[in-house]
Amino acid sequence: MTSPKATVASSSLGERAMRSVLLSMSHRRSLGKLATRMPVTRSMVRRFISGETLDEAFPAIERLRAAGMRTTVDVLGEAVTEESAARAAAARYLTVLDQLAARGVEPNVSLKPTQMGLGISPELARETVGSIVAKAAGMGGFVRIDMENHPTTDATLDLWRAVRPAGALDGPMDGGPDVGLVIQAMLRRSEADVETLIAEGARVRLCKGAYKEPSSVAFPDKAEVDANYERLMLRLIRAGRYPGLATHDERLIARATDVAKAEGIPADRFEFQMLYGIRRDLQERLIAEGWRVRVYVPFGSQWYPYFMRRLAERPANVTFLLKNMWRDRGRG
Repeated sequence: MTSPKATVASSSLGERAMRSVLLSMSHRRSLGKLATRMPVTRSMVRRFISGETLDEAFPAIERLRAAGMRTTVDVLGEAVTEESAARAAAARYLTVLDQLAARGVEPNVSLKPTQMGLGISPELARETVGSIVAKAAGMGGFVRIDMENHPTTDATLDLWRAVRPAGALDGPMDGGPDVGLVIQAMLRRSEADVETLIAEGARVRLCKGAYKEPSSVAFPDKAEVDANYERLMLRLIRAGRYPGLATHDERLIARATDVAKAEGIPADRFEFQMLYGIRRDLQERLIAEGWRVRVYVPFGSQWYPYFMRRLAERPANVTFLLKNMWRDRGRG
């Protein structure tokens, strides 16, 4: 008879293998083209993606605001290979900022550095991201630079430092012109990065990480990632500048709120951040308890890589999708 411990270990290995497969698939452009043509995939995508245009996304944004939540808007796209594509992506963000302001929505956006040309040249990324930061700063908005896979980490940190507006530290902790960035708890280097960023007064969003990384640079086991997340989360709550705690993990959320209450850390010193379409019940409960919640609202036609990373976070839920992708593989 198989022991319960062996069953759990086997399940964990299976989920880890599935996650690895899904993350590898997120880079396969041919599969992405197939997925965008499949009705079954597109219907599933709407759970995680608010629409393909900002007009389609606005009803979701308004529903979240009516429920007391804040939002950050992400125009989906990443890993561009042509300068024209990077400049077009930047232009879309400038338009989005205008549209958010025109509708009375907080001009708060998130973007990926490789979408802005970081993989082409650091200079191009500084120019494109710098134009978005300047636009947001002029309307009292906020820009978050997402963190991608580990080879881009140092270049992303350099980009953040290069485009940060003058006087960012003079504004309120939770608002005003500034640019923040993301640290991933799965990376072994992140503890040192968090200490440096606290000293620099950075507004950090802490997440677990959703990229396929080698064990030489990342913790391979979920328990290790969770433990590192908890360490970094508590450090940021106690000493960081309005950190965003990006997690749907109820144990970690309870740990954060318990520490905040025990140590007299006000609810306006940090916020929880969650993904559109995931754990709405938890978002609403935190709001009811008096905590701040911001929801990451992505939209756009280039949804495939983002969607696959979301599936990789819950690999047990994707059997139906994969069967349909395989069945329809030769069609169209």
